[in-house]
Amino acid sequence: MTVLTTERLTLTPVAVGDMDDLTVLWADADFTRHIIGRGLSEEEVWFRLLRDIGHWQIKGYGNWSIRETATRAYVGSVGVLDYRRDMTPPFDAPELGWGVAPAFQGRSMAREALQAALGWTDRHRSEPRTVCMISPDNVASVRLAERVGYSPYGHADYKGAVVTLFERARGG
Repeated sequence: MTVLTTERLTLTPVAVGDMDDLTVLWADADFTRHIIGRGLSEEEVWFRLLRDIGHWQIKGYGNWSIRETATRAYVGSVGVLDYRRDMTPPFDAPELGWGVAPAFQGRSMAREALQAALGWTDRHRSEPRTVCMISPDNVASVRLAERVGYSPYGHADYKGAVVTLFERARGG
């Protein structure tokens, strides 16, 4: 499994040792507001963690935990995903997803981590594009997606909420 490094960050595949940090992050209503609209219980976080570990085992890619290299502080996650989302239209390309703890937002860490993940994807995946979905209310993520080359191509209803679908050409 792949470890990525940037100027300030170390990205490692999600592991059991991340559980405490993930539990704190996913319980934070400010973090989950645009993702699922509520904090998660420890049980729900555990199932997410198991899904992410299994994703790496089965697909050879998945979520990376983002940590500040200098302090080892947990920043959030970024990943290349195949969650087989139940939505119309369905995703037909690898999905990129990201989330940074509120304490680290506004410091370009999400962009730095996302660019590292996209660089890995462009080098190691053959699909002609990647996709992502973002709540229209999540202005910061929309701006970030556009900064790294994503463009909107439609909308979908995902679990009762309208999301904007974005695409980025490989190498874009």
